[in-house]
Amino acid sequence: MTAAPKVADPKVVDPKAPVLRAPDYWDKACTELMKHDRIMRKLIPKYPKAEFLTTRGDPFQTLARAIVGQQISVKAAQSVWERTIALTKNFTAKAVLKLDPTALRAAGLSQRKVEYMQDLATHFESGGLSSAKWDLLDDDTVIAELTAIRGIGRWTAEMFLIFYLMRPNVLPLDDIGLIKGIWPISAVNLCHAMRPKRSLPIGRLGKPWPLGTCGAALIRYLSSIENNTSH
Repeated sequence: MTAAPKVADPKVVDPKAPVLRAPDYWDKACTELMKHDRIMRKLIPKYPKAEFLTTRGDPFQTLARAIVGQQISVKAAQSVWERTIALTKNFTAKAVLKLDPTALRAAGLSQRKVEYMQDLATHFESGGLSSAKWDLLDDDTVIAELTAIRGIGRWTAEMFLIFYLMRPNVLPLDDIGLIKGIWPISAVNLCHAMRPKRSLPIGRLGKPWPLGTCGAALIRYLSSIENNTSH
């Protein structure tokens, strides 16, 4: 099991500003990716490692943000998320349950996503989700537990594994940012380097090696930079 991620900068002035975390496997994974891909050898050194995995370290907010981002672009998701968290001083499950659903709709959430957000908040407030045990569970078990909740599919669970638990070998093949960014960035070599668990259009690749999260985060981030968006 991967050790808890290191906090890059524990001093956060703005309470809503993200905490930047660099998982302990990041340097090794970047080194391996650069060995396998010439474009990655040029791009990886240009960006601080903490920029790729940004999280508040809050399980409810991580899942809520993933719900917001379902089936929309990274840029649109960021805009809707900023309006959503601005609805309350502290964006917690308890606070969400107190919000008028029309306010969530006005922030840009669809009616279905409003229902998903409220259901997620109810699970947290009722104790139906216990974040304390997630570190002890493997990826597939966490995914199975999360996808039992209404509105949380595999993609949302994978975003949670990447941006909250920071598991090393998650490759979200249904992610729009990854799909848009993967082919222009020396796709064949890079995909072989990441060795995903599930098949890509180029065929099923070998046994997983812990590069999936690093590769996916890099591609999503670089894709957002190219399109002048934030991840």
